[in-house]
Amino acid sequence: MTIPAPRTVLPPAARPRRRRRPARAAWPIAAFLLGYPLWWALGLGGLSVVVLAVPMAVALWHRRPIRAPKGFGLWALLLAGYLVSALALAETPDGTYGELAAGRVVGYLMRLAVYVSLLIMVLYLGNLTHDELPQRTLVRWLGVLFLTAVAGGLLGVLAPGFAFTSPLEMALPSSIGGNPFVANLIHPTAAQMQHVLGHAAPRPEAPFEWANAWGSDVSVLVIWFVVGWWTYGGPYRRAAAVLALAAAAVPVVYSLNRGLWIGLGISAAYLMVRGARPLLAGAVAAVVAAAFLLSPLSTIVAQRLDNPQSNGIRAFTVAATVRVAATSPVIGYGNTRNAYGSHRTVTTGRSSWCVECGHPPLGSDGQLWLLLISQGFAGALLYVAFFAGAVRRYWADRTPIGKAGTLVMILVLLYMVVYDGLISALTLYLISFALLWRNAARTSDPGEAR
Repeated sequence: MTIPAPRTVLPPAARPRRRRRPARAAWPIAAFLLGYPLWWALGLGGLSVVVLAVPMAVALWHRRPIRAPKGFGLWALLLAGYLVSALALAETPDGTYGELAAGRVVGYLMRLAVYVSLLIMVLYLGNLTHDELPQRTLVRWLGVLFLTAVAGGLLGVLAPGFAFTSPLEMALPSSIGGNPFVANLIHPTAAQMQHVLGHAAPRPEAPFEWANAWGSDVSVLVIWFVVGWWTYGGPYRRAAAVLALAAAAVPVVYSLNRGLWIGLGISAAYLMVRGARPLLAGAVAAVVAAAFLLSPLSTIVAQRLDNPQSNGIRAFTVAATVRVAATSPVIGYGNTRNAYGSHRTVTTGRSSWCVECGHPPLGSDGQLWLLLISQGFAGALLYVAFFAGAVRRYWADRTPIGKAGTLVMILVLLYMVVYDGLISALTLYLISFALLWRNAARTSDPGEAR
């Protein structure tokens, strides 16, 4: 009788690690981040989160009870306040014009659908286990979307006139698709032609809603790209990251986006203060600054700073927004409004004899101003409290994901005064929040930590 030799059982720490793959439960977020170019071509773009919120909600239903992060009650209150604000949709406050019409209702319902979908998305991400969706995998998926944004930015620089009619645009009736807000979302274009330098110049926007959305999204995605492809990357991934960042510099400068430039500067300063190697970060920043100053790109930046044409428009709309919001400080008016006059004239809108007349709708110059006009000062306070609370709560997280997520929360508070968060930008903000929540749960829960 042959007695088999005893098997040697290695302790868990000595066992070779197998490469984990995300489970099928994570496919909706993969479809959003990795399939974003397809959603953009279909005319959905950021609105795809509304479509994908359906399978996310089904997944949550089967995972009851559902966990929620600390501070998420503020977001629930923000959503509840938006529902109440519908009572004022038909109101026309002093200094504005326009009656309740289909466009105002469609805009309200679209924003409501986005807010609800983002609530579902955060809960969905937070209730996935780390075996189903590892943190590094989610971060690297965000890095892939950064590469998509860089490709779209280069398309906007090299072929600014590129545009086409999307399938969704063809399917919608003109009464809905013709609404300016809706048209920006469903009509794919490579760039916006604007006169910020005193002459027509393209500003990249593909694959997002508009040029400012491209700037906001890139400044957030580059943070996660660096974490996923440099901090957690091997030699080949790091080499690819250097090439991608060099390519991204071109559309970043040609975007003429001062908010993006300021955000990148704050991110660099944050890295030097909280980074593990501040001296190395400072040396890299010095090399990049020298290369930029010696290149033709510095001339474009100087021209943009010397032509602040949008300042007068922003000052007018912000002042008018605050004045109108003060007449309904608790629930707001549910949606944007059009104000009489502009920063140049008392007439309303553009005409053949005054092409400089008119202005964007009140609330379109930043998420803070949108909240003021749509949900009053109460809604704006809830929004600020939610993201400021996230900074306070997760500041102690010294992991790369923790520091990167906290930086994004800080940028949210900066961008709310210059960027409209809907739709893609706010989605990325809340994915970053979910990453922070998952990271904290992983370190505090022994089962998750294992």
